Amino acid sequence: MKTATRRSLGRKSLLATALGLFALAGLAAQPAAAEERAKDLFGAKKLPVATSPQSIGFYSKGCFAGGVAIPMDGPTWEVMRPSRNRRWGHPAMIAVIEKLSRDAAADGWPGLLIGDISQPRGGPMMTGHASHQIGLDADIWLTPMPSSPLSVAQRETKSATLMVDEKTHLVKDALWTPAHARLLKRAASYPEVERILVNPGIKKKLCDTVKGDRDWLRKIRPFWGHDYHFHMRIGCQPGSPNCKAQEATPPDDGCGKPLAWWFTEEPWRPNKNPDAPKARDLMTMANLPKECRAVLDAPGPASAEAATYHGGSVPVAAAMPEPEVPSLPATTASGAAGLPSSVNAFTATPEIGIPLPRPRPGN
Repeated sequence: MKTATRRSLGRKSLLATALGLFALAGLAAQPAAAEERAKDLFGAKKLPVATSPQSIGFYSKGCFAGGVAIPMDGPTWEVMRPSRNRRWGHPAMIAVIEKLSRDAAADGWPGLLIGDISQPRGGPMMTGHASHQIGLDADIWLTPMPSSPLSVAQRETKSATLMVDEKTHLVKDALWTPAHARLLKRAASYPEVERILVNPGIKKKLCDTVKGDRDWLRKIRPFWGHDYHFHMRIGCQPGSPNCKAQEATPPDDGCGKPLAWWFTEEPWRPNKNPDAPKARDLMTMANLPKECRAVLDAPGPASAEAATYHGGSVPVAAAMPEPEVPSLPATTASGAAGLPSSVNAFTATPEIGIPLPRPRPGN
């Protein structure tokens, strides 16, 4: 009887020990499983990193340091949706936007309404874009700036004009003007600008109507969405050795067979898995370049005004001494940990070479 009791107690002791070890293993694994999403961490940052500018990673998987803000108002622009706090970018990006606003005004465009650029430190956004993560993307509305200044409330609620018929995928001729074409041509004329994304209907309108010089049309690339704004992207800038460049655009005007594909049924078929999680909803810091951890943890400037770009002058934040932020280690050849291919919806496509800004229509 005593032997049986000892065996029973022994088995219970082993079971308790095993359960204890299992519990400890579970606790050890918990932090990795519960790691915060990168979009929550970057979305919480209200100010940039106070250092020299540097874009890190790819347009759809990265971050940036030394960002500056475009002022809320300028003589030829206004920032829309200010509560999003997405008026930040690499200084080169902000300079291009301001230059476009001045040049476009000289061309007859009343002024730019500026949509999203980037978050203060880039990274995945809480909502919307897949790209805009390294400070080199900007959305410009195809609605001109009104003659009277918009109030803050109007900037939050005013709707942009949809330029394309959702059924035919063609531009609404009653809304399209030669000034729209001049605006896009002006943006494409800058050497810093590598591509401009527009709705396929807008690309077709340009292909059908532009006479004479058509070389700039190669930068105008059709893509889903972009029916009320265009997406302007510049290339990796000097001082950003860890910035990953995008594919070059083809040398032709892009008005042939690739454009014709957009006017078939295939691009507009419903998403086969519309409820699949988006990459930004799954990304953790492990999925971003490791330098982005230093960007996330680095100190910022005293205020947004200290890091606001004013007509080419150097913002205070960008002029602060380099030692105030952790040094950013070089990227390894293999890059950051990648997401499983089954959940990464933003892989560059061979024809266009850019990440998806949003999925296909849901229905």
